[in-house]
Amino acid sequence: MTNTPDAPDSTLPAPLAAPLDEAELPTLRRRVQAVLIATQILGGLGIATGVALAAVLARDVSGSEALSGLASTATVAGPALLAMPLASLMASRGRRAGLVLAYLIGALGAGVAVLGAVADSFPLLLLGLVCFGAGSSANLAARFAAADLAEPDRRARAISTVVWATTIGAVLGPNIAAPAGRSVSGLGIPATAGPFVWAAGVFVIAAVVVAVLLRPDPLLTARALADARTPGEAAEDRSLKAGMRAVRESPRARLALVTVAGSHTAMVSIMSMTPVALTHHGADIQLIGLVISGHIAGMYAFSPLMGWLSDRLGRLSVIGLAVGLIGAAALIAGTAGASHGRTALGLFVLGLGWSAGLVSGSALLTDSVPQAARAAVQGVSDFVMNTAAGVGGLAAGLIVSQLGYGPLNAIAALLLLPMAALAVRGSLRKTV
Repeated sequence: MTNTPDAPDSTLPAPLAAPLDEAELPTLRRRVQAVLIATQILGGLGIATGVALAAVLARDVSGSEALSGLASTATVAGPALLAMPLASLMASRGRRAGLVLAYLIGALGAGVAVLGAVADSFPLLLLGLVCFGAGSSANLAARFAAADLAEPDRRARAISTVVWATTIGAVLGPNIAAPAGRSVSGLGIPATAGPFVWAAGVFVIAAVVVAVLLRPDPLLTARALADARTPGEAAEDRSLKAGMRAVRESPRARLALVTVAGSHTAMVSIMSMTPVALTHHGADIQLIGLVISGHIAGMYAFSPLMGWLSDRLGRLSVIGLAVGLIGAAALIAGTAGASHGRTALGLFVLGLGWSAGLVSGSALLTDSVPQAARAAVQGVSDFVMNTAAGVGGLAAGLIVSQLGYGPLNAIAALLLLPMAALAVRGSLRKTV
């Protein structure tokens, strides 16, 4: 027997867009999804192209391998810093304004990173990488834009389809880093900065696609439809403060936040230190690349399956699946030792667990708060998710240096306990 999604679709009026005939909705949904898929591919391509050589560029500019790790920290800090302002802008002006701004900031950051490389300035490079991370903010926000007009029983599938599209860019990006580097030869730009030149161009194209084609705005249209369905009600507060209040008042929204943040932090903590663990057991760069590629495939390629399961079986069931998969991944990878095959399997399963947690948690969050508060709450989710992952990534290096890779996996698995406890509590409430 299948269950319906775990929370009813609650809508609140917001007469911010022209009314739309209900018969036009299927066509609009398809168009919005097509635009978001295109921009996810572009955004994923830009991010992966730059990130592929970010640490190498940081090492070359700083002259220190120890400081090269700050490159990944900077790119994670960008989405965390931008999440709340971006949510505030989307809450007042719609998805299109927020996505365009995020992509343009990402393009500007890529340009600043190139200037830092040319000027041999490490602080300027880090500033550029922080802004470059805004491209990730746009890709994260796009999954919620896909949910704005989706039917409640297909919301998780809409989210997962957009998440899946990132696979294409993420796979292609590292493979074009080399030609991007060669393309700037003779221009006085280091080859390792070439990918950022290309990434800037890709982000600008993504911004143009959103600005021109994402019309009407899905969030504003959803509000207009809600207003048409419930005429006469006053518009609700859409501020970040109202969003925080909506989370406090909804146990399921709190579960969703814990799920997204816990899944992401466990994944980043384990994944970021796996290459180091592999080198300790004699793995070369090619093997490490294959392991990480398998991990990325687990993260994105199977997200439509996670969306289908979340819609069919319910959000709580797939959150439980995420707990099981991430726990199994920590066990497999943490006990792999010198077995590269076991490590690869663990990282693949870890990607699947992350996908289950992100898709089900994002859908449950959207289900669990009023329509007017969704943009603000979704921004809070991305802020918490990226901040927790940044802290987790930094702590992971310390844990491995002091205790080892196995204990890191065990500690990451402990992050699942709040998810599991809240999910069980939510399931019990449903049966009472």
